[in-house]
Amino acid sequence: MNIILLGPPGAGKGTQAGLLTQSRGLVQLSTGDMLREAQASGSAMGKIVADVMAKGQLVTDEIVIGLIREKLEQGGTGFIFDGFPRTLAQADALEALLAEMGQGLDAVIELRVNDEVLVGRIVGRAEEARAVGQPVRADDNAESLKTRLMAYYKQTSPLIGYYHAKGLLKGVDGLNEIDTVATDIAALLGAAG
Repeated sequence: MNIILLGPPGAGKGTQAGLLTQSRGLVQLSTGDMLREAQASGSAMGKIVADVMAKGQLVTDEIVIGLIREKLEQGGTGFIFDGFPRTLAQADALEALLAEMGQGLDAVIELRVNDEVLVGRIVGRAEEARAVGQPVRADDNAESLKTRLMAYYKQTSPLIGYYHAKGLLKGVDGLNEIDTVATDIAALLGAAG
């Protein structure tokens, strides 16, 4: 089973991906994690990633697709794409890669949220964490979150229509409690297997 999790920053994609890896044995493919792993690996692809990042440049879609190809070639019971694709071009590239490897997508789960509630929740959690001396993301403040949300809507939200047209899009309320969201996702995906 191959799944994409879509939703704005802070909607809980990483949390739900982690729960799906535990409950269904899927492999979580987070682009950030893959880039850091490649950079540290010393492999040919890792050296390319390290060089690009050392120059402060953005990693190209081709490099990310190459990293995903490596992960898919390692096999597994299925994959959760967390944070990728972010654009229509990346969605097309992922679809082509999966088709080339005889695979496809089973579902695209959109974690739907109310932006104002989401910002309030994240800023509130960050303030609580700071109050007890826990580390928080530097960009977990209202202004940064609004900027990140605008980037999401400009770049990534077109994927909602793209996957809806392909009959793959399913949605859950991402503002529910973590366990409720996980239960809702499980119901959409059907029996594990």
